[in-house]
Amino acid sequence: MATIKGVSSFSAEQEAQALRKAMKGFGTDEDAIIEVLTKLNVSQRQQVLITYKSSIGRDLIDDLKSELSGNFERVIVGMMTPTTMYDVHELRRAMKGAGTDEGCLIEILASRTNEEIRRINESYKCQYGCTLEEDIVSDTSSMFRRVLVSLATGNRDEGTYVDAALAQQDAQCLYEAGEKKWGTDEVQFMAILCTRNRSHLLRVFDAYRGIANKDITDSIKSEMSGDLEDALLAVVKCMRNKPAYFAERLYKSMKGLGTDDNTLIRVMVSRSEIDMLDIRREFLTMYGKSLHSFIKGDCSGDYRKVLLRLCGGED
Repeated sequence: MATIKGVSSFSAEQEAQALRKAMKGFGTDEDAIIEVLTKLNVSQRQQVLITYKSSIGRDLIDDLKSELSGNFERVIVGMMTPTTMYDVHELRRAMKGAGTDEGCLIEILASRTNEEIRRINESYKCQYGCTLEEDIVSDTSSMFRRVLVSLATGNRDEGTYVDAALAQQDAQCLYEAGEKKWGTDEVQFMAILCTRNRSHLLRVFDAYRGIANKDITDSIKSEMSGDLEDALLAVVKCMRNKPAYFAERLYKSMKGLGTDDNTLIRVMVSRSEIDMLDIRREFLTMYGKSLHSFIKGDCSGDYRKVLLRLCGGED
C-alpha cells in the first residue's frame, strides 16, 4: 500500500503557478513546494512539469535545483523524476560516481520486478548510449558481477508453480554446493536463487532448513562474504518479504552515527507509491519503533518535513 496516492482531480496550471510563486522573488517558500508535490503522485507531477514549461516558459527541475540545496533538493528532484528514470539515474550514480555504491546496485536489481527491470534496461540504453549490463561488467568483478548480470536480465520465472520434487532437489543442491563441501560452488547458488519463482524458492528454503538444520541466510553468511553475500541475502530477503527488506534498508541507513542519505532518500522516494505502508508496518514489528519517529530523530529541517510526508504518518 502506498502513502502517496495523488489527488482525484487537480489543475496542473494552478499547481504550476503555485510552484512558480513559491520560488519567485526573494526567498523560497519550501513549505508550499512540499505541499504541492506530496499531494500529487509521480505521473501528476509530470503533468505539472510540462504545464510549467508551456505556461511559464521555464524548466521546473532547473528552477527547483537553483532554489533548493542539499538532501532536501535531492528528495524533491527525485520526486519529480519518473519512476523508471529515477532507478536509472541511481544505478548510473552507483557506478559512475566516486567509487561504486554496491548497496544501491544490489537493492534495485534484487527488488524490482521483471517488467520494471525491462523498462530500466530500455531507458538506461536511451539515456547513456550503453547498456546497463556493459556498465555493470566494467564496474564490478567476479561472482558478484555474475549475480548482478543475472538479475539485470529480468528473466526470473514469475509464475507460481511449485514442483515439489525439484524444490527438494534444489535444496539438496544448495546444501551440497555450500555447507556440505569444502569451499563453495557459488554458481549453484546464483542459478537457483536468481532464476526460480518466488513460491518455488519459499518451498526450497523450507526444505533447506530440513536438510541443513539451519536457515539459508545463515549458510550464505558463513559460506560467502562481501558484496556477493550481500547480493544473495538481498535476493532471499526480497523473495521472503520485500517490505521487510526495505524496512531493514531504512533502519540501517539511520541507525548509529551519521545517516546514509543516498539509501534513505532512494527508498523513501521509490517506495512511497508502492508499499510504504507495508514497510512502516514491518519496521514497527522489527524494531519496536515507528519509521516516522526514526526519521524525526535522524533528520532535520525541510529534509525531515518532506521525508515525513513520504512516510505518511506516525504508527
